[in-house]
Amino acid sequence: MSVGLMVLVGATVLIFAGVADRVFDRLRLTDTQALLFIVLIAAGSFIDIPISRTPVQVSLNVGGGLLPLGLAIYLLIKAGSSREVWRALAATAATGVILLGLRYLMRNFGHGRTDIIDPLYVLGVVGGLVGYLAGRSRRSAFIAATLGVLVTDAAYYFSALSQGVRGVVSIGGAGGFDAIVISGVLAVFLAEAIGETRERLGGGPVEDRDFPAGLKVSNVIEDNDDSEKRPE
Repeated sequence: MSVGLMVLVGATVLIFAGVADRVFDRLRLTDTQALLFIVLIAAGSFIDIPISRTPVQVSLNVGGGLLPLGLAIYLLIKAGSSREVWRALAATAATGVILLGLRYLMRNFGHGRTDIIDPLYVLGVVGGLVGYLAGRSRRSAFIAATLGVLVTDAAYYFSALSQGVRGVVSIGGAGGFDAIVISGVLAVFLAEAIGETRERLGGGPVEDRDFPAGLKVSNVIEDNDDSEKRPE
């Protein structure tokens, strides 16, 4: 079983244990929808949709490419504000650029010699870290992390196409599937863990605090995902 599938199995266990309810709420998914999505991703990892056969044979993996892309678009549509949309897109661009640079630096690794870890796993971990740091919120972090990895696959295809190199490119497939799953799950986990810690250190969500009577309250800040109320 690949690392990506093992991560999905772990996420499934968390769903049944009721631990991930808040995370999926932030991702605009019910537990049932999240479980169905995980099953579809796992099954879709074995399905590639051909896009082009010449001069470079390229395909889009359903589990590692099409479904994460669809969820990212869904989250952008469900975003609470235009600010969140632009933040997610900017975070995606930043993650993609950093991963492209990292992939270039690691181009001579991963050939079965003395590598300690598969470079694609490195892309997944770095993608998750950068996705969180750039996106900060659960939704933006997931979008940046998953789309950032997909950007590197797409860039690899266009690079091969421009150089006239014959080859096979599976966007979101093969090892790229593991990288995308690791990246997306890690980014959301960091956003949730750090966001929860910040809330606890701050005394809990702002809307739960008691304010003196007569204070005007308005939506003036955005804490991670959703706007919260604080006195002006």
